Amino acid sequence: MSNQKPPDQHRKIRSFVRREGRFTPAQRDAFERLWPTFGLDPNQGPWNLTELFGREAPVILELGFGDGRVLKMQAARDPGIDFLGVEVHRPGVGRLMRELDQDDILNVRLACADGAEILAHNIAEQSLSGILIFFPDPWHKKRHHKRRLIQPDFIHMAASRLKRGGILHMATDWEEYAEQMLAVLNAEPMLVNTIADGGFAVRPEQRPVTKYEERGQRLGHGVWDLVFKRK
Repeated sequence: MSNQKPPDQHRKIRSFVRREGRFTPAQRDAFERLWPTFGLDPNQGPWNLTELFGREAPVILELGFGDGRVLKMQAARDPGIDFLGVEVHRPGVGRLMRELDQDDILNVRLACADGAEILAHNIAEQSLSGILIFFPDPWHKKRHHKRRLIQPDFIHMAASRLKRGGILHMATDWEEYAEQMLAVLNAEPMLVNTIADGGFAVRPEQRPVTKYEERGQRLGHGVWDLVFKRK
């Protein structure tokens, strides 16, 4: 009789693969030294955002911040807004911590975790003023589309975490994924497209260009922004 366990039919499908890459000594040092200042523990349960930042202020969440360029620029530009950043790759988190510390940017807190899990377990309903998701993995092969982050259940949960009038802003350089995103967002009853014709938005001036976006532009990729509001 085999002792092998049966496959888990309910195993969670992840929208990312952990590609740790090179964790430089500087990134590792920053990750360990600055975690008490900037880091958040997903195991703490629902976060009290006022306590996390020590003040009452709008809070914007960026999921999958990559190298942190956009998050850092926005936090520096808007000190009256608090920012939560979530990224699974520790080198990027360490790098951003080091830069935040060097530039004395204090209105940012970071979690090294799955963004969908953070939304589900750490963010209360109607608590965020904005959610940013820029250039999520397109999983371009059809057999991998089930791994895409932007699915109806995820968008319903994300919308529920926004305050009324809160903004969900996404961007991609993969046209077919952009069309899927648009269809999913338009079908969510808690959201309304800020574009009158129900289509894509021109890149808002306040959205910095990402490193990934620059690379795509060099390769001739288009970019599609989607900006929706919580009803």
